[in-house]
Amino acid sequence: MELFTPDFGLVFWMFVSFAVLFFVLWRWGWPAIMKGVSDRADLIDKGVEYAQNAKQQLEKAQENAQQLMAEASRQQAEMLREADRMKTQIIEEARNAAKQEAQKEMDAAKVAIEQDRKRAQEQFKTEVSSFALDIAQKVVRQQMKDDQAQQKLVSSLLDEMESAAN
Repeated sequence: MELFTPDFGLVFWMFVSFAVLFFVLWRWGWPAIMKGVSDRADLIDKGVEYAQNAKQQLEKAQENAQQLMAEASRQQAEMLREADRMKTQIIEEARNAAKQEAQKEMDAAKVAIEQDRKRAQEQFKTEVSSFALDIAQKVVRQQMKDDQAQQKLVSSLLDEMESAAN
């Protein structure tokens, strides 16, 4: 039973040793523990702040990336529209050039046809004149075989000349 009923000296020395231990811990141990806890809290706060900053930077980076993607999409659409416009313009210019070239060819063909037609008319006139002269020459030879017909022709020509002179 001695274990359950301690002696006054034992209680006193236990109290003194507890007080000394409490004083030592209170004086040097507690501030070190509190400093470690405070440092740890500061480290955790800095980590949380760093994480928040990183999250904000990530959000800004994502926002910038989205803006860049939107700008790139806009530029791509603009380039496609410009390419389509240029394609249409080039096709229209080629079409106009082809029309102009076809018109030039048609005009040249018309000029060539007109020149060929005039040349054919001149050749036709020349041939008709030649045939008419040949025919007239044969007719006049036949009629001029006798002297009386020649005399009659000369007098009619002189009469015509006199009447034309008056």
